[in-house]
Amino acid sequence: MPGAPNRPPETGAPPPPPPVSGTPEERILRRLAPSRIALHLDLWRGAPAGELVKPLESAEAAYASGDLPHAESALDQLAVRFAEPRWPTLPPPFRGLRQEILPPVPPNWDPEHALSPAEREGKKIHRWAELQLKLAEASVTWAQGHGIPSEDLGAGLEEARRRFAVEGGSAAYWLAVDGIWRSIRERVPMPTSTKGPKAPTSAT
Repeated sequence: MPGAPNRPPETGAPPPPPPVSGTPEERILRRLAPSRIALHLDLWRGAPAGELVKPLESAEAAYASGDLPHAESALDQLAVRFAEPRWPTLPPPFRGLRQEILPPVPPNWDPEHALSPAEREGKKIHRWAELQLKLAEASVTWAQGHGIPSEDLGAGLEEARRRFAVEGGSAAYWLAVDGIWRSIRERVPMPTSTKGPKAPTSAT
């Protein structure tokens, strides 16, 4: 319109902050706490096998002493054990704690093949953040059903949901999720293992 003052072009909402993966200590915490809940699930009938509990005990001891490489290695071992067919299958979302074994496929079959390394890493972090939210929801639900004080975790869970919906795996999102994991580790006791057979056997 003639004579109207110049106006800057209208822009949409600012882009969400880039996803972050956190420090090594934070990344290990995000596996330790839900793994503790996973080994308390009813499918183990109150006493998971020692072959599953031992890697978690080793990871916890290493984490407490600051030996993060050893803690990560022990969690990797547990993830492989979770994926072994001799054990009961973990229900979702705890199934996401298993070592993922993907069949080989041609690169052009990969929908992310054309993405840049930075874009692929961003998608990977987003998927992990999404899994973490589901794990946090399931862990809080488990705690509420097993007499673990968890009333104060609701606010953190709601904050994580709100942040993830808008920002994805942002630093503020992880702050809310990590608060839940620290409380889970403090309040949920370590699982105890069986003294019996190492793995369930099929009837013949």
